[in-house]
Amino acid sequence: MEALLRAQVADPNCAWSLGSYGAVAAFRRDPDEPARPQDDGRIGLATDRGALALLALPALRPVAYETGFTGSWSQAVALCLPVAACAMGRRAVLTELGPDAAAARPQDRDGILFDLGLGLDAVDACVRVAAPDLIGRLRAACGRPLFEPGNPVVAALTASSPHRVFIARIGRIEVYTAIPAPGSIAEPGPHSHILPKLLRLRRTHAATAPIPQGWVPVAALHPAHPGKDAAGRAIPFDAARHAAFGRLLAAWGDPVLAALRRAVLSDEEPDPVLADGRYARSAIRAARVQRAAMKW
Repeated sequence: MEALLRAQVADPNCAWSLGSYGAVAAFRRDPDEPARPQDDGRIGLATDRGALALLALPALRPVAYETGFTGSWSQAVALCLPVAACAMGRRAVLTELGPDAAAARPQDRDGILFDLGLGLDAVDACVRVAAPDLIGRLRAACGRPLFEPGNPVVAALTASSPHRVFIARIGRIEVYTAIPAPGSIAEPGPHSHILPKLLRLRRTHAATAPIPQGWVPVAALHPAHPGKDAAGRAIPFDAARHAAFGRLLAAWGDPVLAALRRAVLSDEEPDPVLADGRYARSAIRAARVQRAAMKW
């Protein structure tokens, strides 16, 4: 587990996410972007735009998978904990937590953490604030739900863009970039999003992710994609990247889905018994798009 995390942290083409369905923080860096490793035993990096700091807990289970859709596919390794071992604060109102002693960078450890109170099971979605005026405004709103009608905190946070800090049992992602204006799209790189409509569904992950029963994905790594660059733009098919994710699937994926992938990539018809089911059909779609890309 630790070797997997360290190898992917070393690759600037790997992106990371931590959160729950509807509330996620993401971290990635450019190949030439200065990055400082964590010096306290945690696995990760800090840049001027964000930070990643993880622990390879004994209970941590990676689940590698692909999701196929029209014309392309996504790939990820979900980092999962047992349901009984993933609980965080589960606060439902804005709550002051005090100085952030576990901040990824020493200069941020005097900042004050506020849990936004999203009521997530396995993740505390927080902001870290250093400006005294904003600290005062947040303290005045503590005890209220973030999205309560008339709560001025949302506008204050959007205008000031404090650090977003998403924390799970395995570690954290911190985002230092500005919060995009409503209706705009975040730049590739560290960013966060909170989508109230999705939060109301009370899901831990998307229904397309084949997470084993009894496990909760709290974070994910997204290795370099064979057909896209970091900004999502199409690139010529990269056979080395494709083979690398195939090895992750073989080590950490569902053996049935991996077998279906191998069959399709070998131009064979997948076993109709194994091919029945949502996750199987998605894996087959992904492999068929890959097979077509390999022939370009």
